[in-house]
Amino acid sequence: MLKILHLSDIHMGSSFSHGRIDPLTGTNTRLEDFVKTLTRCIDRALSEPVDLVVFGGDAFPDATPPPFVQEKFASQFRRLVDAQVPTVLLVGNHDQHSQGQGGASLCIYRTLGVPGFVVGDRLMTHQIQTRNGPIQIISLPWLTRSTLLTRPETEGMSLAEVNQLLIDRLRVALEGEIRSLNPEVPTVLLGHLMVDNASYGAERFLAVGKGFTVPLSLLARPCFDYVALGHVHRHQNLNKSNDPPIIYPGSIERVDFSEEKEDKGFVMVELERGKVHWEFCPLPVRTFCTIEVDVSNAADPQEKILKAIAKKNIDDAVVRLIYKLRSDQLDQIDTTLLHRTLNSAHTYTIQPELISQLARPRIPELGASSSIDPIEALRTYLNNREDLKEISAPMLEAAQKLISAETEWLDFNLDTPEPNQASGEHLEGQLRLL
Repeated sequence: MLKILHLSDIHMGSSFSHGRIDPLTGTNTRLEDFVKTLTRCIDRALSEPVDLVVFGGDAFPDATPPPFVQEKFASQFRRLVDAQVPTVLLVGNHDQHSQGQGGASLCIYRTLGVPGFVVGDRLMTHQIQTRNGPIQIISLPWLTRSTLLTRPETEGMSLAEVNQLLIDRLRVALEGEIRSLNPEVPTVLLGHLMVDNASYGAERFLAVGKGFTVPLSLLARPCFDYVALGHVHRHQNLNKSNDPPIIYPGSIERVDFSEEKEDKGFVMVELERGKVHWEFCPLPVRTFCTIEVDVSNAADPQEKILKAIAKKNIDDAVVRLIYKLRSDQLDQIDTTLLHRTLNSAHTYTIQPELISQLARPRIPELGASSSIDPIEALRTYLNNREDLKEISAPMLEAAQKLISAETEWLDFNLDTPEPNQASGEHLEGQLRLL
């Protein structure tokens, strides 16, 4: 029985905007979070101990991470080298340069000949010898349309036809690898993919126009004992029959607020040919907390905001406070007090959102069937707008003068043989404005 640790989507170096600079280390605290979480994964691999670690891709936010971020990543995986634990690093979409052209950031480990490290940057089968026996890993990195097709091949084809051609090409290539498998040796398919029945998050939009969706049927094959996936940040098992398990472990840390309610972790797998057991292992990660409150109808908007904050445990969390209010309520909000109240959070943002006055409910007296005169209509409108109270009198006076002037002009022009239609339209427009 082989033990495997399956993790994916580390994205080390992302989420800096949700952190702060640690005064003791000079490092962004969110980078420290990612390092701590990866450390816990490697700790488990070494304490178990596992026979193999498989990484499903997306080590960094992009293909050119800063050297200090690469160093943090490498220092943890170096521990696996020292413990002689074989490791497969799959290339994800964020690891590739310009949609696959120009190599990938993880290929440096192959170039340096790091002992026990395999870089999966192409579709191929890797025969790996572990301390408890052999295993076959088929690596299926992030594939783009340009990887499988040329532009002339797709000329005049619909998007659906192009996608079908991509799947057909991938199926043929995958069948070639399957035919070369040893049926007596346990097999894992390691892929960085978008599968058609997965529940996606933000990562789907990050990859728009670059990749394509793979049907589940292409992966649910009896020749695979376990399908280890990467790319989708939400943990899920796509094959409820577990024959084979098709698993996204999800990302190991929250990247942004879209992942606020998702558990983060890795998967421990025990397998032999024809038999597998897996378990999701949650990780303690930084809490993200959204506080959203609408105070536009509140008599005391400040108090309502404070009560909304009090309902949440914000201690050491990444917090965003979003409150909706009217423009006339701005002076009722003490932002200094809000900052003090949120001070126990790890980091926080305050996002006031003004509600458009155009979205306010219509005043019944001013309905389409109303025959009220313009001045009375304006007076009724102003009486329902507290934010215009101070200027309501001069507005009424100006409107009265405007109407009087237009009436005098109209009386004058009615005496002429050819009334000016354009000016009449101007009057109608001014009345509509009122």
